[in-house]
Amino acid sequence: MIILGIDPGIAIVGYGVVEYVGNQFHTISYGAITTEAGMKLSDRLRDISESIHILIERFKPDAFAIEELFFNTNVKTAISVAHGRGVCLLSASVQGVPIYEYTPLQVKQAVCGYGRADKKQVQRMVTSLLNLESTPKPDDVADALAVAICHAHNARYQEMVHEESV
Repeated sequence: MIILGIDPGIAIVGYGVVEYVGNQFHTISYGAITTEAGMKLSDRLRDISESIHILIERFKPDAFAIEELFFNTNVKTAISVAHGRGVCLLSASVQGVPIYEYTPLQVKQAVCGYGRADKKQVQRMVTSLLNLESTPKPDDVADALAVAICHAHNARYQEMVHEESV
C-alpha cells in the first residue's frame, strides 16, 4: 500500500510518501510544498492544489492520510490552515484517492505509543521507523510522515479485525 501523508498548512504543507507492505516501511519521497507570505490567499491555495495533484499523479497513492486541524488560540492562523487543508482534501477527492483523517493525538499514539508525545519524540520515532539517516526538516515534513505511519498502522489493525470477524 502506498500512502501519501499530509501535514496541512498554508505557508508549508508537509508531505510524505511511504510504502507499507507486510509490516515493513519503505520511504519513497518526502518534502514540503511552500507558498510565499506575500501572495494572495487564492494564489497560495492554487499552488497547493496543483502541487498535491502532481504528487498524486506521480506516486499514485492507495491512501491519502491527512492530519485533522488542531485549533489553537490564533483564529486567523487556524482559518488559513483550514483553507489549505480543504484544498488538500479537495485535490485528493477529485482524483479519487481514498481519504483518511487523523487527529494529532491519534498520530502520536500510533507513532510513539503515547498520545501526548512531544514533537521531538515524534521526530525521533519517524526517523527510526523509516530508517532515515536524519530527521526530516522542516517539522511539517516529519509530521506528514508520521501521519502516513499512523494510517499504515490503522489500516493493518482494521485488516486484522476484519480477518478475525470472517
